[in-house]
Amino acid sequence: MPAQAKRRSRKRRASGAAGGTRGARPEQPLARAGAAPREGSRPTRGAMATTLSGRTYGDPPSNPFGGVPVSEIAIAAGAVAVVVGLAATAPVALVVGVIVCTLAVAEFSAREHFSGYRSHTTMLAGIPAVAVGVLLIVLLGGSLHRATLLVVVIPVFGVLFVLLRKRFRTARQARIVRPPSP
Repeated sequence: MPAQAKRRSRKRRASGAAGGTRGARPEQPLARAGAAPREGSRPTRGAMATTLSGRTYGDPPSNPFGGVPVSEIAIAAGAVAVVVGLAATAPVALVVGVIVCTLAVAEFSAREHFSGYRSHTTMLAGIPAVAVGVLLIVLLGGSLHRATLLVVVIPVFGVLFVLLRKRFRTARQARIVRPPSP
C-alpha cells in the first residue's frame, strides 16, 4: 500500500501543480479596452468602462497664455485667499478667493469643453445659474422665497446644460473625425 499512500486528492494535486493556493480560481483572459466587440455579442466590461470613463481624444487644448499656467496659478492664489478669509474671518478675502477660483476653473474647463477634449457641461451650466441665484438674493434679500429662486435658477441651468452639451458633442465629433495637427 505504499503506492496508495502517495496518492493525493484531485483538489490538492491541481492547486499544488499550478502553484496556487487553496480555492484559487483559474485565470480568465481579459478583454482589451479598445477591442471591437464580436458580431451579435454584447460589449465587454472593458469596452463599456472605456466608453463611460469620459475618454479623451488627442492632446489637451493649448494654453492661450503662451505656456504660462495662469489658470493653475489663479486657482492656487484663490485657494490661499479662501483659507486666509476663513482663518482671519475676513469676508472680503473669502469672496475674492472664491471669485478668483471660480473664474480660473471656468476658464480651464471652458477651454477643454469647447475644444471637445473633455465635457464639463454640468459645471459650466451651474456657474451662471448660481451667479443668477446669488444676484437675486443680493437684490431681493429677505423678500425672496426659495420657490421663486428655484423657478428662475432651474430654467437657466437647464437651458445652458442643453446648449453646452450640444456644443460639446459637435466639438467632440470634429475632434474625432479631424484630429488636431501637431
